Amino acid sequence: MAGIADFEITFPSARRSVREMAAESGLSEEDVRVITTCDSYPVLGEGETEWELALRAAQQVMKRTQVPPSAVRTVIYAGTGEWDKALWSPAAKVAQELGITGAYCYELTNYCNAVTAALQIGSDALAGREGESVLVLIGDRVSTLLDYGDPTAKEMFNQGDAGGAFLLSSSGATAEVLGSRLRTDPSWCDYYSGVRDGDRMIIRRNGDRDGLAEAYAENFTTLTTDLLTSLGKDLTDVAYLLVTHGSRPIHERLLTDLGLPESRSVLNYHRLGHMGAADTFIAMQELIAAQKLVPGDLVLHATSALGFSWGVMAMEYRG
Repeated sequence: MAGIADFEITFPSARRSVREMAAESGLSEEDVRVITTCDSYPVLGEGETEWELALRAAQQVMKRTQVPPSAVRTVIYAGTGEWDKALWSPAAKVAQELGITGAYCYELTNYCNAVTAALQIGSDALAGREGESVLVLIGDRVSTLLDYGDPTAKEMFNQGDAGGAFLLSSSGATAEVLGSRLRTDPSWCDYYSGVRDGDRMIIRRNGDRDGLAEAYAENFTTLTTDLLTSLGKDLTDVAYLLVTHGSRPIHERLLTDLGLPESRSVLNYHRLGHMGAADTFIAMQELIAAQKLVPGDLVLHATSALGFSWGVMAMEYRG
C-alpha cells in the first residue's frame, strides 16, 4: 500500500495576539482567550502568501527525499478554495517552482478536512504505479478571511495559518496509509459562508444553532469505530488519536467518549490555535521529533471542516 514518504509543516512569520483581537472586536481579553486558549498564534504577515508556505514545505521534502521532479505525476493542493488569486491554480504554481512539468495539478476544496481526502485520493492513485509519486500540498490563510471587528465572529478567532507538503509513494517510508472514513452532514452547509467585503472575502456565521458539538462527537466517534472495524482493529491498538484543533472541549470530549487518556493524543492549545489542515500533522511531527512513535504504531488523524464534514484516517508509522 502507498503512504507518506516524507512530510513537512511550515509556519508564517507573524502572530495574532489576544490583545489585538480584543481591541478590534471590543471584547475583553478574557472572552477572546476562552476561544483561543493561548495568547497568540501564527498568521500570515504582510506580503506573505499561503502558496509560498506550501512551496517552502515542498522544497524541504523534495530535498530530503531526493525524488526527482519527473517522478511526481500528480500534485494536489488541498484547502479552502479561496486561494491567493482568483481563477488561479496554486497546485500548478508550486509545481512550476519545483520544476515538476509532467504532473496533473489540481485543487481540492474541503477546508480543514481536505488533507484527509487528498491523502486518500493520492494514495489510491498510486496503486500499481511503482516509481511514481504524488505531492499533496496544504495552505491555509483563514486569518485573512476573518472580521476581527465583529464580536459575533469570535468562535473563529482561534484560526491561524500554516502550510505543508506530503510526498506519497508506493513505499511510504514514514507512514503507510491504511484507510479512511469521511462523512458530510449537509444540514450544516449554510451555517457559515463567505461574503464580499470590498476587495476581501470574509466568513460569516448565518444565525445561531445548537447541536454542532454533538455532531462533532457523534461523527468522529462513528467514523473512528467504523474505520477500526474495517481494519480488524480496536481502540486498544491505537497508539495516538490526533484531532483537529478547532475546539479543545470537543477534543477532550472525543477522548472521553472513546475512553482514551490525553496521553494518547496531543493537545497544543496552550501555544497554537487551529492551524487549519496542518493540526494533526503538527502533532505527528512533534511525536516523531520526540521519538514517541515506534515502527508499527497505529496513528489516527481525526479532521473536520466547515460544510460540515469529518474524516478519520489510519496510518501505520514506519519510522
